[in-house]
Amino acid sequence: MSNFNSADIAAFKDVWVFCEQREGKLMPTDFELISKGRDLANELGVNLCGLLLGGEGIESAAKELGGYGADKVIVCESPLLATYTTDGYAKVICDVIEDLKPEAFLIGATNIGRDLGPRCAARLHTGLCADCTHLDIDVPKYKDFLRESSTLAPAAIDSIKEDDRNLKMTRPAFGGHLMATIICPRFRPAMATVRPGVMKKAAFDQAKADACEIIKPVVSLTEADMQTEVVEVVKAAKKLVDLIGADVVVSVGRGISKDVDGGIKLAEELAEVLGGVVGASRAVVDSGWMSADHQVGQTGKTVHPKIYVALGISGAIQHKAGMQDSECIIAVNKNDTAPIFEIADYGICGDLFKVTPMLIEAIKAAKAAK
Repeated sequence: MSNFNSADIAAFKDVWVFCEQREGKLMPTDFELISKGRDLANELGVNLCGLLLGGEGIESAAKELGGYGADKVIVCESPLLATYTTDGYAKVICDVIEDLKPEAFLIGATNIGRDLGPRCAARLHTGLCADCTHLDIDVPKYKDFLRESSTLAPAAIDSIKEDDRNLKMTRPAFGGHLMATIICPRFRPAMATVRPGVMKKAAFDQAKADACEIIKPVVSLTEADMQTEVVEVVKAAKKLVDLIGADVVVSVGRGISKDVDGGIKLAEELAEVLGGVVGASRAVVDSGWMSADHQVGQTGKTVHPKIYVALGISGAIQHKAGMQDSECIIAVNKNDTAPIFEIADYGICGDLFKVTPMLIEAIKAAKAAK
């Protein structure tokens, strides 16, 4: 650390993304972050670099990252990096950052990322914003985001300086009731862990993949650096709903309260005929009616399905932020002033217990007609 000074901001350049792999396979979050990192790097006028750690042969997966926007991929290979360990990965990442000095470093907010991010930030003496749902550098874009998604006064938004090049990291706070934007103006790299599913993956470009530069620094890692040893990896099979990867999501809200089991059953039937999965609002999860893996929203999962059906969901701001980018939104609610109708492509004002069976029958009839 003798030649590394996190406060020497002028010495830092480029946007980096930590690319998580498991058993040699890249994770979906990698492509989302590389795609977003490309936008940020373009705004700064710098290169985008992926940082990939793994065992021998992991280099073969690196070129794919270029197809989503990476100019370079830094590949750190070692048998000791084949399986994730906190101390091994943190040492290698900090060594490379101290040497090459990126100005921004993005990590997926997965189980591994949430463990790794704060440890690296502490060693590098810099800041970390955890569980981000929005990132900006370009001030005009950030102001547009605030105008659409915040309740700030126009004068407060207009007063933001146009030459601010800090990474603006937005995340939910106070249980999702408040959105906070955080910057790290005095230290580099500015670090953020980013919630999976919130950033849109770009289209793959083979030409960019072929042009991607692979860099292989010397990895200084020995067993003496490792405080833990992975003896065995045991996988537990647990059935969880895949909201992020679903093309159709049917979510239920507090409107099912008069018949919880019946409301959930209707949502399951509608999801089945549409070929989708069932989601839920925070109110439903907090009430114990459905498990947390079904939750959509700022404090749950952010989804971008082709069809999103909201049954009995009023549309609180934290829920809308988790699904408003869906291609087609269909809302059913008894309250004709419910906020969900503001973003719905199709709105039905009515009792979900009467409307949903009609939707199910109509869809079945349309399928039978084909």
